[in-house]
Amino acid sequence: MTADIYFEGLEKWKNELTSLRILLLSTELEENIKWGMPVYSIMNKNVVGISGFKKHYGLWFYQGATLLDKHKVLVNAQEGKTQCMRHLRYYASEDMDNAMILSYVNEAIENQKSGNILKLIPKSKDDYTLPDSLKLLLTENDKLSEHFYKLSDAKQRGYADYITTAKQDATIQKRLVKITPLIMSGEGIAALYGNKKK
Repeated sequence: MTADIYFEGLEKWKNELTSLRILLLSTELEENIKWGMPVYSIMNKNVVGISGFKKHYGLWFYQGATLLDKHKVLVNAQEGKTQCMRHLRYYASEDMDNAMILSYVNEAIENQKSGNILKLIPKSKDDYTLPDSLKLLLTENDKLSEHFYKLSDAKQRGYADYITTAKQDATIQKRLVKITPLIMSGEGIAALYGNKKK
């Protein structure tokens, strides 16, 4: 998928996300599609991504924790899980302040160019617990369990997090169905988003 196709196919927040795209393309960042969303990079390093959801849209700063955040607008989408990434959220088109956004983007670019970045601290296997629904599925399916425990700790944790973040039982069940063939093929959760690293 190209970025043009992505933006042309938008139904929600189309004008707002297109405006953000124009703003980002006015900088020295390079546009790509990664994990099914527009990502803007410099020196082959991800700097910022654009995203739209049901109730909000905005920018993901991959090294957002390094930004000064003078306006106190950045949020950690998953407190306790996300180390570096920060989200700038908007709930209506009139909320956008292009000058402020551009100042954050330019700061993120300069941080990347100067090497002012945070290194991820690897999590140990003890940093997560298998949700009961996934435990039950593995207990009921010996082959699946065998394949799951052959996966790296990071891949196991990725699946645990994916199931844990589902709020409703119906969503949990749908997610369990989605991940079963991925586990059987030895892939991690990233394969759901088109990033099939083994």
